[in-house]
Amino acid sequence: MIGVNTLLASYGFFRGGDIGNVLAQWQAAGVFSYALPFLLIFALTFGLLTRVGLFTTKDASGEKSNKSINAIIALSVSLMALQFDFVSLFFSEIFPRFGVALSIILVILILGGLFMPMGSKGFSWGLIAVVMVIIGIVIFQSLGSFGYDAGYWWRNNLGSLLGWVVLIGLIIAVVAGSTSSEPKAPETMLGRILAGK
Repeated sequence: MIGVNTLLASYGFFRGGDIGNVLAQWQAAGVFSYALPFLLIFALTFGLLTRVGLFTTKDASGEKSNKSINAIIALSVSLMALQFDFVSLFFSEIFPRFGVALSIILVILILGGLFMPMGSKGFSWGLIAVVMVIIGIVIFQSLGSFGYDAGYWWRNNLGSLLGWVVLIGLIIAVVAGSTSSEPKAPETMLGRILAGK
């Protein structure tokens, strides 16, 4: 009997206590598998339909949003999305990775803020590149748990992808180079001396 009491007493100390029990009860009740994905899909669909204004009506007082139609569509989409366990399983794969990715980005921001000069464009572009890579890793690893092999796609399409990137980069360079009508004044002292200004 002492062993059982010790086990029960240590459960609250090592496993999170009451908060751990509440989260375990919510998981058993389906809050994380059904209720939260339903609310997330409903809110996103309703917000997008309201923002797009697809079902707005015009009367004498102006445009009026038809929120009841938006709510019915959002409710239908969110319920149909939860018909099978695919959405619940995908959310259980992507959101823990998303939390880890946000932690990594936060650490990069803190360290960059400590050691980089204020308003550094190089740090901003580097941060954007790192964030895009992290987002790609999170998405591909989450899809990989469902059997989607991202490495196979990259191996087969890397050459054409690089070709498109180079072509688009050349087009942007040509367009950006042709838009400047007058030359800019040099910003450094050496540049001004060489330009004769």
